[in-house]
Amino acid sequence: MVIVLMGVSGSGKTTIGQLLAQRLSWTFYDGDDFHPPANVEKMRNGIPLTDADRESWLTALQQLLDSLLQNGRSAVLACSALKQSYRARLQRHSEEVRFVYLKGDYDLIRQRLTTRHGHFMPADLLRSQFATLEEPQEVFTIDVAKSPEVIINTIIAALQLG
Repeated sequence: MVIVLMGVSGSGKTTIGQLLAQRLSWTFYDGDDFHPPANVEKMRNGIPLTDADRESWLTALQQLLDSLLQNGRSAVLACSALKQSYRARLQRHSEEVRFVYLKGDYDLIRQRLTTRHGHFMPADLLRSQFATLEEPQEVFTIDVAKSPEVIINTIIAALQLG
């Protein structure tokens, strides 16, 4: 199984993903690491990505998921997956790829982004992330205002992993 933690930038995907993977003794992958340099540079400069920009990124993530599943390896992937079409593409193996939506309100996430250091995604792009977001209807959703420990325990219980 691969758990894909999705949501806008600043929703806690990396933090929760690393802790969840550690708890489950699974491998963690950060979707940001699969962006080509041109995408990172655009975001660093405050330019929102287009669907065309995301094409090679989604292909790389799809290849990662295919490899993991073909080799029977479980993992946690932090990936914004803002649009339904992106999620559908990544969830070709619907039984084995489970999305968890880390949902938060704009003000809370904006506050987090303004205090975050060392990430290429500026807080100014948050509006474009919310504008692009197509909230998933049939995936497990959790409020990111909760503590990481509560979020992780809730995910484990909801997905019956522990």
